[in-house]
Amino acid sequence: MPYSYEPHYFEEMDVGKTFESAGRTITEADFVTHSMLTGDWTELHTNTEYAAEGPYGERIAHGPMTFIMATGLVQRCGFVERTVIAFLGMNYMDIPNPLFVGDTITATFEVIDRRELESRDDAGLVVVDADVRNQEDDCVFAGDMKFLFKRQS
Repeated sequence: MPYSYEPHYFEEMDVGKTFESAGRTITEADFVTHSMLTGDWTELHTNTEYAAEGPYGERIAHGPMTFIMATGLVQRCGFVERTVIAFLGMNYMDIPNPLFVGDTITATFEVIDRRELESRDDAGLVVVDADVRNQEDDCVFAGDMKFLFKRQS
């Protein structure tokens, strides 16, 4: 489903429903900004000469940066717009391939679980499977994301 500013409430998040993001190219500024925000200046991510001698032959994105890019693609799809109360975490996360400056990533998100909560009558739990791929169709991030969605009524 393409990006939509229309709210997607708990009741509409049927298991099997999918959302696809627009593409996003990873830039040098992304690497620097992530290092500045986190204080993580590990040379594998920030030193071109050092990384050239490493296992990938060039700098790779920080693992947490790859996760953050995935969360940004959630927003680009629009399904959390105005109806998500909270991101509740993940049961699993995998970063099977590195992310490089210049890679263009896209994501597919599929609803894999929707549950009522005894503790809340205004919201419910929605679990979304994330699959983020680069321009070569290599998976760079996978995991499930748990959200608290507003109920329509």
